[in-house]
Amino acid sequence: MAELALCEPVELYNLLNQTRTVPRLAEINYLCLIDAQETHHFLTGHIITARHAGDGTFYLPDAVKLDTMQNVVIYDSTTSSLEEESGRAIDCARELGKSYYRPIQILAGGYRLFSAIYPFLRTEKTLYTIWELESLRLYPLEVIPGLLYMGDLKHSQGSLWNLKIRAIVSISLISECFQKFLEISEFKKVANLLEKHLEQMCSHIDEGSRVLIVSREGTSRCSAVVLAFLIHYFRYTLEESWSYIIKCKPTMRPNTGFLQQLCEWEVLTIGKTDTDLSKPPFL
Repeated sequence: MAELALCEPVELYNLLNQTRTVPRLAEINYLCLIDAQETHHFLTGHIITARHAGDGTFYLPDAVKLDTMQNVVIYDSTTSSLEEESGRAIDCARELGKSYYRPIQILAGGYRLFSAIYPFLRTEKTLYTIWELESLRLYPLEVIPGLLYMGDLKHSQGSLWNLKIRAIVSISLISECFQKFLEISEFKKVANLLEKHLEQMCSHIDEGSRVLIVSREGTSRCSAVVLAFLIHYFRYTLEESWSYIIKCKPTMRPNTGFLQQLCEWEVLTIGKTDTDLSKPPFL
């Protein structure tokens, strides 16, 4: 029997927006998103790529091999707690969990809350081709809800109004201007990261607007700035910041030079460091 866990809306949002060379939603065993609402509610609107679990007896199409899925998330209209004795999402999870042994996640607040926060990720579409999944528009990952986002240059050039992003900190050259804009092209030089830019960028992000951090690929320089901001904002250690971000973006990988300078930033910011770059998770 599968264990049940609660999935916050931001966690599902980040699952939906992961990418490698193409959106991870195109991977057949990456995510099984199950809508446990009644059929007429599902047809009226549901979260993008969700499959309906049917009415009455819960089931999935034969093509869906639940036991091969890396992530399984189930939602109904409003379920917000695992302490509820019943509800369509929990009942569905218990039924399907009889043949699945990884944790099944229940979306906190259900479809109503998720679609209120991320209305641009709801749809009436029920079937997708592989080409459509590979061509999906992906949004920046949300690191601190309502404050900090991270992505690559493509994210900075797309429409960000859906997320109400009002400022961009770019670690590469981009042409599009927003209400606030900070361009750090010299960041390509490792020596400039700590000495010239981290304090400036953290102060800029800390002004309260929704800020998007971008670099060319969104994996090294972008991740280094986000790590620095978490150390600054939460007074986290570098290791704590790493553990936080890896849940949002498993593919993040700052280079060794950035990590060494982040150790110095950790000392400057919180007055100590216990970080050993020769040990996991930094290897």
